[in-house]
Amino acid sequence: MGSEAMVPEWASEPCIMGIDEAGRGPVLGPMVGEDEFGYMLADILKENNVNNQGMRFDPGARTALAFVTLRSDGEREFMFYRNPSADMLLQEDELDLDLIRKAKIFHYGSISLITEPCKSAHIAAAKAAKDAGVFLSYDPNLRLPLWPSADSAREGILSIWETADIIKISEEEISFLTNGENPYDDAVVRKLFHPNLKLLLVTEGSEGCRYYTKEFSGRVKGMKVDAVDTTGAGDAFVAGILSQLATDLSLLHKEEQLRDSLKFANACGALTVTERGAIPALPTKETVLNALLEPVL
Repeated sequence: MGSEAMVPEWASEPCIMGIDEAGRGPVLGPMVGEDEFGYMLADILKENNVNNQGMRFDPGARTALAFVTLRSDGEREFMFYRNPSADMLLQEDELDLDLIRKAKIFHYGSISLITEPCKSAHIAAAKAAKDAGVFLSYDPNLRLPLWPSADSAREGILSIWETADIIKISEEEISFLTNGENPYDDAVVRKLFHPNLKLLLVTEGSEGCRYYTKEFSGRVKGMKVDAVDTTGAGDAFVAGILSQLATDLSLLHKEEQLRDSLKFANACGALTVTERGAIPALPTKETVLNALLEPVL
């Protein structure tokens, strides 16, 4: 029998929360409702030393909610309450472009591409970041029930594909974006590697991840744990690798160092699934490093 939780829906928050303080920057422009859930999100960020000055509070709309049901194996099912929520109403003129241009890494998903005016705001923010030389990180984070159709989801996700410097996708998302092709075939994955991409990451759950650059590719094994709740595992993984890249972008050209960083990211994701909740389960840097030192049985 599963369990249920209701949480404010902001797809990137666990990722932002998980980035080590050395790479932790301001939250760039999410819109939440002027309600208890919105203030809760802002407070959680502040309590964890994340600059939340880019957040916007809409007095006329509610913060989006996600109902998460856990199966006995720790996997999740989602139901979203938006219709419309504050994040869907973010407009381009509400963006703090100066703040965006000062970022080192700009991380985003695809949910903000579903409806206007948020779609145009998303595109404008990414363009401002790109023009300023900011490193763009993209996790499509496919949530098909939120899109009008599978075709619109595929088109929307791919519409901004070639602007990203790093992309993280899952096996399921590869199959979806390639219309059912084999996600374990490197030739299929390489079809998603655009000319300006620096790093393509494929997460494989407990098995770890694959990495692809123009110069090399490979696989890094995951850390074996007993899964309790897989919510936030992908965000923790992305937070792990972005925290490493925020310190040293040259890792993208050094395979051994990149592999070490991906071991760190895998451990972030693995440790997150050992506890319930997305944000409460995020491990500290010290916890991750200690786990990596433990002998493999």
